[in-house]
Amino acid sequence: MNELVAQVSQRSGLSLEDSQKAVEAVLEVLKSRLPAPMASHLQSFIDGGMQGEMSALGGEAAELLKGKLGGMLGGLLGGGKP
Repeated sequence: MNELVAQVSQRSGLSLEDSQKAVEAVLEVLKSRLPAPMASHLQSFIDGGMQGEMSALGGEAAELLKGKLGGMLGGLLGGGKP
């Protein structure tokens, strides 16, 4: 997370302390709005934590999208009914 805070500070001109607060606020909002499985991986992903975290997060995102797209397309196509 230190790298993200440094980037926010550099790009915004905020102090490191204010950038830390901003990053933490954004992460809390994201965690509250993301589906639980994705939110649980967010902090590890931001921290550059566990190896494979990116693929786990990506896999969950793909499953979520498949479900959402399937529901939309099913509705558009009559729910798969002949």
